[in-house]
Amino acid sequence: MLISEIVDADGTVRVVMRSGDAARIVKEAPSVYALAMEAARSGENLAALIDRKGLGDAVDLEAADRDGRLRSPISHPDPAHLHLTGTGLTHLGSAATRDAMHKKLADDGEEQLTDSMKMFRMGLEGGKPAAGSVGVQPEWFYKGNGAFAVAPGAPLISPDFAKDGGEEPEIAGIYVIGDDGTPFRVGFALSNEFSDHVTERVNYLYLAHSKLRNASFGPEILVGALPEDIRGTSRILRGGRPLWEKPFLSGEANMSHSIANLEHHHFKYALFRQPGDVHVHMFGTATLSFADGVRTEEGDVFEISAPEFGLPLRNPLKIAEAVPVRVKAL
Repeated sequence: MLISEIVDADGTVRVVMRSGDAARIVKEAPSVYALAMEAARSGENLAALIDRKGLGDAVDLEAADRDGRLRSPISHPDPAHLHLTGTGLTHLGSAATRDAMHKKLADDGEEQLTDSMKMFRMGLEGGKPAAGSVGVQPEWFYKGNGAFAVAPGAPLISPDFAKDGGEEPEIAGIYVIGDDGTPFRVGFALSNEFSDHVTERVNYLYLAHSKLRNASFGPEILVGALPEDIRGTSRILRGGRPLWEKPFLSGEANMSHSIANLEHHHFKYALFRQPGDVHVHMFGTATLSFADGVRTEEGDVFEISAPEFGLPLRNPLKIAEAVPVRVKAL
């Protein structure tokens, strides 16, 4: 089952449920957020709650996509209460991509084991603990709040001071926090964990700066278990034509960490268990156009797709104008 949000011609937000090729409006559901919080409070699972509410008119999601009526599949009434976060070096092969960006040489000319490779090895050795056990913690980063969340089809905006604006095709977990602080997983979605890889390459300690960028996710949320083996495609279109294209792999069969382990190490912090909050947590990738020497330009369109997740996630790249920053004393 896939769920999403669209906007009607009159501006009304509708929740859409898709099963197979059939997509229909969910009755009495003002938003996915409201639906998820109702499920958390009632103890029902999301599928049962949707079944109880019932379905209304059929929807052409592809037409809604073409018309620009897709919304982020979940949002919060107060954007400050939606958290965009992620983990890196979690996928088999991801260390090779990262290591190529951070390689160091010892004085004697022999190759050192980089911090990236050390972190990756830790994940290989302890990222998938037995059920009930806690594994090694992953690399973790913060991207921003709901102000940085970009709807499907809307531009990902690269700051004027950025050195690069590159895609990262990932799977994101979507969560709401219950009234008692319990995290509830709504489902999983495609995401573009948009980053500045040139800045990151200058020094690994610039990783935090490189991640403070927009992110997009959706258009649809897959409700239920994450498939073990996900095989998708990441591409960049320039002038409507493919500039770069490559498959990406995800799912635990292609990861050095389990989803449960990544979730534990995010939600172990009380800060991330505040009632009513929304979390979009991106699980990492091993595929980057930047690693293949691609330099993106304004107007390029990122497209990320995987069959299990419904519609592709598409976003054009836009470069922001310079904004002078002045701090004033009070």
